[in-house]
Amino acid sequence: MAVTSSAKQRVARAALVASIAAGLIWSIANRERFDVESLTGRIQAFGLLAPLAFCAVRVVGAVIMVPGSVMAIAAGILFGVFWGALYNLVASTAGAVLAFAIARYLFPDLIRRYVAGRARLRRLVDGVEQEGWRFVAFVRLVPLFPYNVLNYALGLTRIRLSHFALASLICMVPGDIAYVYLGFAAREAMASNERAVHAGLIALGLLATLAFIPLLVRRYRQSRAISPSDDSR
Repeated sequence: MAVTSSAKQRVARAALVASIAAGLIWSIANRERFDVESLTGRIQAFGLLAPLAFCAVRVVGAVIMVPGSVMAIAAGILFGVFWGALYNLVASTAGAVLAFAIARYLFPDLIRRYVAGRARLRRLVDGVEQEGWRFVAFVRLVPLFPYNVLNYALGLTRIRLSHFALASLICMVPGDIAYVYLGFAAREAMASNERAVHAGLIALGLLATLAFIPLLVRRYRQSRAISPSDDSR
């Protein structure tokens, strides 16, 4: 009996779901492996292919919930500020898009049940439905939700994939640079370079600036929410 195309699609979909579930279970069971030292050691072993290895791990890591900050710090240690920030930003955006697509097209019902039991995530979905890419930009700049959870939750909304990707790419830049520079400063300190102190101060300044972004964004949103009163003539 010939296997129909719909049956093949169901089998392929089930295999993909099983693979992702296995990856999530493995990442949770081996959480201690996802530290900066282990990641940098394994990626450095690829030599000239280390940038490709890092990007692959970063993309898959977004799907199986590897902490994004750890990956960004590792990028700074491995590749320096410019290339580390570039690799991490491109790969983290690609990983976010992949997780978003999985939630939207692969198992939306499962993600929807997860979100339904969490009031903050429900408010997130409602906010995106009302404001679209502007709300995505807000939650990327203001870390109300973990990066990995956010990617899946936003897949349940009606926002266009292109808008999600562009807002994520642009608004993840501040955090990306701050954490990558922190990794770079750590590398300089481990190498006992003279510029380690300078790099460390810049890293601290960037992290402090990052901490003020939520306040600035909230004030901007509040000012936009206040309607100007009509002047009486």
